[in-house]
Amino acid sequence: MTEFFRRHPAGRCFIIALPVAATLIVGALASLMQSDALQRWYPTLEKSSLTPPNLVFPIVWTLLYILTGLSMGLVLLSGDKRKYLALPLFAFQLGLNFLWCYLFFICKSTGGALLCLIVLTGTAVCYTAASWRIRKTAAILFVPYIAWLCFAFYLNLYIWLCN
Repeated sequence: MTEFFRRHPAGRCFIIALPVAATLIVGALASLMQSDALQRWYPTLEKSSLTPPNLVFPIVWTLLYILTGLSMGLVLLSGDKRKYLALPLFAFQLGLNFLWCYLFFICKSTGGALLCLIVLTGTAVCYTAASWRIRKTAAILFVPYIAWLCFAFYLNLYIWLCN
């Protein structure tokens, strides 16, 4: 059955679309969850002068979710058995991504969110290394996400220290 999906164009599209859809769904759920805090709590925080305008975040996150989903889709298309190592790393980092939103916006635990972000970034780097061995393009698609996570770490650290 898996071979059928990998060999046929419609199946290949499905394999790529599935993780893209999963990441976008997780992102949408996180967005819904944090909307109240974005209006009431987040504006009251002391933020870095490098903090982008609020409009930037949903645009960037949507693009990053698409790129990371495409990355996992490309890994899944490969016949390489190492994809079974990359898949749980991908799923774990996606769960940590959601957990960060919960910790930061719902629990208002900027320190807990910061610790989560450290583990998330490490997991994203591990996924990138694993996917590099399977399909280099998949790893390259994850690089903007890691860069954004590093920037998010700075923003989160600033908020934790200054509030």
